[in-house]
Amino acid sequence: MPRIARGDALALTRALVAVDSRNPALALGASGEREAAELLAATLTDWGFSVDLMPATTGRPNVVARIRGSGGGASLMLNGHLDTVDVAGMTHAPFIPEERDGRLYARGSCDMKAGVAAMCAAAALAADSGLAGEVIVAAVVDEEFESLGTRALLASGVSADAAIVTEPTRLAIAPAHRGFAWANVTVEGRAAHGSRYDIGIDAVTHAALLLADLEEYQRAVLTTRTHPLLGHASLHAGTISGGTGISTYPDRCTFSLERRTLPGEPDGDFAAEVKAAIARVGARVPGFRATVTSGLSREPNDVPLEHAIVSALQVACGAEGAPTRIEGLSCWTDAALLTAAGIPAICYGPGDIALAHAAEEYVPIDEIARATAVLTRLVTNWCGPKGGPWVS
Repeated sequence: MPRIARGDALALTRALVAVDSRNPALALGASGEREAAELLAATLTDWGFSVDLMPATTGRPNVVARIRGSGGGASLMLNGHLDTVDVAGMTHAPFIPEERDGRLYARGSCDMKAGVAAMCAAAALAADSGLAGEVIVAAVVDEEFESLGTRALLASGVSADAAIVTEPTRLAIAPAHRGFAWANVTVEGRAAHGSRYDIGIDAVTHAALLLADLEEYQRAVLTTRTHPLLGHASLHAGTISGGTGISTYPDRCTFSLERRTLPGEPDGDFAAEVKAAIARVGARVPGFRATVTSGLSREPNDVPLEHAIVSALQVACGAEGAPTRIEGLSCWTDAALLTAAGIPAICYGPGDIALAHAAEEYVPIDEIARATAVLTRLVTNWCGPKGGPWVS
């Protein structure tokens, strides 16, 4: 196991991406995050943290590391995930870190081991200045699938006054992101020979009519539901399947839908929206029959711009000569779970979310250094002996 100099975020990124930590729920035969967790736990122990490997699910532990100050200060959680998606189709070696043109290439370099390394290095470097409060580093498992890691973290009672989730934001401050909901639809037809239009009911065509209705709903309704940082609400079809042969009326067509939700949208569930579309199509199309079942859903995240943690991160960015821009994040993250549990959480980290899960994945090396500097300043200010005007 490599020994990494205290506070060296780039070296820690290199070490982490060299470990295969593909999520076994997403990559057949993958072993999960244990090896990466053990490497990180050993490194943080060497750096002076109090470290626990806390089981989140069988064989897949979270790393929870703390540095407690002298007392009386605020607490801050730095949260990131160790799991990655699969490597099929990648155009470069997934687990051999390669540095070229100012970038570090590897699976997980952007999403989000550079962010994990930056937050760990920042916590260690900030502790050198002397803290009154507590900094908690939480490197979790399974964010890419069911968020078992952060859910287990919260269930164990770990808490803080605020949190930074170091997902890739291109070093923008991201206090809001979308949620999502999934649904599966089955459209029923009637099988018949392709010549028997008089008895056949085409489930594929009926599915197309329903999808067209949902697209009109999106255009007329969802585009009017907006958030200042996130744009408008949306839905799309992810997969579709139907029919048995070109000369047979298909008796069934199934498709999956994803709805991206916004903070502040009217209460309701996606399945109800789809059922309303089914009713509209059924009212005008003889023989139309369809059912919908709900799938996984996650709530959006929205921390007010005037919240103390947003202000504190802006101050830290400005002090380090980094951009202080505020943007929404398009993807879902564990920040939503933390905020819902009473730990206001915003995203800030190196890399571009557009490169997450991509065939070519990299992180700009200078962003790792800049994120580390900004987060060091944030932890020092938030947890330090004097605190800032945002700490009561």
